Amino acid sequence: MAETNTLEDLKSVMSGNAATAEGGAIAVDPATLPEPKIDALGRSYATGKRKNSIARVWIKPGNGKITINGRDQEVYFARPVLRMIIAQTFQVTDRVNGFDVMATVKGGGLSGQAGAIRQGISKALTYYEPGLRPALKAAGFMTRDSRVVERKKYGKAKARKSFQFSKR
Repeated sequence: MAETNTLEDLKSVMSGNAATAEGGAIAVDPATLPEPKIDALGRSYATGKRKNSIARVWIKPGNGKITINGRDQEVYFARPVLRMIIAQTFQVTDRVNGFDVMATVKGGGLSGQAGAIRQGISKALTYYEPGLRPALKAAGFMTRDSRVVERKKYGKAKARKSFQFSKR
């Protein structure tokens, strides 16, 4: 026979770990959260990586100004899709125009740099507000996308493409 669980049993199981609130968001016990990592200037720092790009990101409370390599984000990332990738972190956490971002990024192309900055912002936000980590983790912004360009092999035209075969 199958064992039946009562509603009280389910409530006790839910209260053991992170319980879900009415809105579907994950509620976390504040006592189990790590301490925020904020420097003397009120900033949090994190590193983000994507393809061959490495981004160093500092965030601090502000009005939403994003500076990349000393330039405004509209100048550095002319394509709106790349600016949207960076803004996704703040939209998921409902922190739009809540933080100023200063990032230095090098290596790779613009798409990889935008992905690196997004991961850096996500990590820095979790250092500033540890309660945001479950939402960012669920959105997939905390994990490094490990896909990189495959290297060219000896005797091949490219990574996998062979030279044209000639029978005679």
